This record gives sequence, C-alpha cells and structure tokens, in this order.
Amino acid sequence: MAEFALPKMSQVREGRHYPAQPGARNVRRFRVYRWGPDVGGNPRIDTFEVDVSNTSMVLDVLLKIKNEIDPTLTLRRSCREGVCGSCSMNINGENQLACITGLDTLAPGDVCIYPLPHMPVVKDLVPDLTHYYAQYASIKPWLQTGSNPGSRERLQSPADRAKLDGLYECILCACCTGA
Repeated sequence: MAEFALPKMSQVREGRHYPAQPGARNVRRFRVYRWGPDVGGNPRIDTFEVDVSNTSMVLDVLLKIKNEIDPTLTLRRSCREGVCGSCSMNINGENQLACITGLDTLAPGDVCIYPLPHMPVVKDLVPDLTHYYAQYASIKPWLQTGSNPGSRERLQSPADRAKLDGLYECILCACCTGA
C-alpha cells in the first residue's frame, strides 16, 4: 500500500457516510480521501455506497458521486480515454488513471481512492504537480537540435521515427513519480 505524507500531527479520520439510494441493485462502497484548505483540519475518508449498474470505470463512479451525491468532491479529469493523464490517482493502493481503470479489474470489496502519494494535496483528489512539472522541464525531455530551424519543416524518415518508439509515449500523468 502506498505511503501518504500528511501534515504534521494529522490523522486521517472517518468522514461522512452516504448510503445507497433505495432500490439500488448493484451497490459498491467507495472510500474517498477528502481534504481542502478551506476547511483545514485533518483529512477524512468519506464512504459512498453507489449503484454501479450503469458504470464501468472508476472515473464514471467519481463523476456520479460528484453529480448526484456530493458536488463538493474535487478531482481532475479531461479526456476519459487514457490520453491526457489528468485523472491519475491512487486506487486500491496502486497509482493509475481513473478513466481506464475498470471496476471489474478491482478486487471485490471496498474501493479506496486517494490522491497520488508523495505530493502535496491541493484539494481532495487533486495533487499539486508544480514540483513534478519543474523537474520535468529541468531535464528537457524533448527533441533538441544543434542547428537553427530552416524555412521548411524538418522531415523525418520512418527509420528516424522508429528510433523514438518507447521514448515519448509518456502522458505526464505522474503515476510513476508518485509511486
């Protein structure tokens, strides 16, 4: 399980419990980390019982919670296709993208959702990525050339392109550095 850095002397406490709606058929419990600078104090874990009959991904569940149960839940999301890296978080102790993490791939029982570990928390499931992006920029992980740009685009052969395979597929989700 991942280690999370908390403010000095703080302890995660049990938070609110939101029971499933009457008539819910396929209920699963989600334990979600909550903390905000506007509230301060110790972080808490809120428990949401959600009917997952019409959802397949963890992000779908989080959006259902935000839209139907607790609109104060804060998280990042964008593409919903595993392309942008916005929805990276810690799900059941593993850093992954909520948009491509299927509920059927998770172990039975409660689903525990935390922000990425080892990073300051802005609010709820949103980590502060300032340091991460500064480190990224400091190593300049982009193509660099020693010549000045010409008036035309630089052509790339299939062989040159093949040399880059596996070197630039990173979507900057920070799952690896938060591990």
